[in-house]
Amino acid sequence: MTKPTDGSGNLCLRFLPLLFLVAIGTLGIVAQRETGDWPQFGWDLASSSAPTYATGITAANVGTLTRRQVTLDGTVDGSPIYLRGVTVKGSKHDVFFVTTTYGKTIAVDAATGTILWEYTPPKYDSLHGSAQVTNSSPVADPDREYIYAAVPDGTVQKLAVSDGHALWATSITLMPTTEKIAGALKVFHGRVVAVTGGYVGDRPPYQGHVVTLDAQSGRLLHVWYSLCNDRTALYMPNTCPQSDSAIWGRAGAVIDAGTGNIFVATGNGDYDGKTNWGDAVIELNPDATQIIGNYTPANNAELNRRDLDVGSAAPAMLGGDLLAQGGKDGVFWLISIKAMTGSASHMGGELQTIPTPSAARQFPTAPAVWHHGTETWMFAADFGATAAWTIKDGKLSPMWKNSNGGTSPVVAGGLLYVYDAAGGLRIYDPVKGTQLVDLQCGAGHWNSPIVVDGKVALPEGNANMHTTTGVLDIWSLPGR
Repeated sequence: MTKPTDGSGNLCLRFLPLLFLVAIGTLGIVAQRETGDWPQFGWDLASSSAPTYATGITAANVGTLTRRQVTLDGTVDGSPIYLRGVTVKGSKHDVFFVTTTYGKTIAVDAATGTILWEYTPPKYDSLHGSAQVTNSSPVADPDREYIYAAVPDGTVQKLAVSDGHALWATSITLMPTTEKIAGALKVFHGRVVAVTGGYVGDRPPYQGHVVTLDAQSGRLLHVWYSLCNDRTALYMPNTCPQSDSAIWGRAGAVIDAGTGNIFVATGNGDYDGKTNWGDAVIELNPDATQIIGNYTPANNAELNRRDLDVGSAAPAMLGGDLLAQGGKDGVFWLISIKAMTGSASHMGGELQTIPTPSAARQFPTAPAVWHHGTETWMFAADFGATAAWTIKDGKLSPMWKNSNGGTSPVVAGGLLYVYDAAGGLRIYDPVKGTQLVDLQCGAGHWNSPIVVDGKVALPEGNANMHTTTGVLDIWSLPGR
């Protein structure tokens, strides 16, 4: 990268922290690729859902996958994570970790399906069976000794990989009955990043916000609110005149590993481009203390009026200057990150507008972004279709589409995996769109698979059913 100077050719000292952050981010990515872990929703900080390592599963052997079903003490309406060769209760294991809708976090041996440990949060008895749930996916610390998980009592908790005991629990909302932790957690540069939204039916009061926590101590560092944005500490939702503006996309916050900047998208809510940022894409600095970029469509007021959240998905980072934002009105906006720059309101000016796969009035999934040779591909699914695009001449160009609905896609080992929430995991050739197999499994909601070490792991079930049991499907190649 070009080194920033002070104008006289000397290295500018004020940029040294940024250079250090870039180096740390790069080291983190390299370490992740070497271990073969799937440490967070979507695999990497940007939630690309496109790991760069080989999975062992290919078009030639995908038809030999066999399923084991693991009974869980709760429904997992999200995605698992995976750590290879970690020490649990004194022995090395490859481990899937899942968080249930009522906040239990469970470690599952990837080879045998054995439950290695189960963490039950202190308030579980008052939560289970209630309307308070989480769809969040956990995240592993880069040291691979701890994971962080959400609980619907409004806390984020740090758990030991070795036995599941809790080291700390920190509240990120003062009203967990109306403010929900739905998006996945992230951890970067010693900070845990969490986001909040609201519950089904947009029951006020709540305000979407981003919280950063010190990963070591659990201390709340900063809060960025999408409404009443002039407040910098947790507040009771009923003290803000505005409500909603949820941050509820499956990926939660996405992070640029090079800069540490945090990207989120908000749902319906007031917008004035000053202290209220409903239906907007927001770029925050790594501390989540200030807006450094923003975008909202020109029809912001209409989207708010018609309950068509821009932020039904998190931003999809396409590389370079581009991101794609899919909304509940069945539209993708292709946006220049440079054009977003600054804290002043940026309304309109998108590079392109295209339909989501079926142009349906719902898009609660995370696209996958695959860098394949010299090409960048984006895959997306909604309730009515699955589709693929590539970037050509700075625009998204359609490549193929089918009428199979799905949740958040995954591209791994040269294959595309899409779970149909009505039941079934379809595996495609990602370039041609040809379906290779359809693996049998039960119905779900926002669940999505991960693919690691000759195995595919996918939870079944729906948080909105408020059940306290569930299933984790694990497909394995013979001998794996």
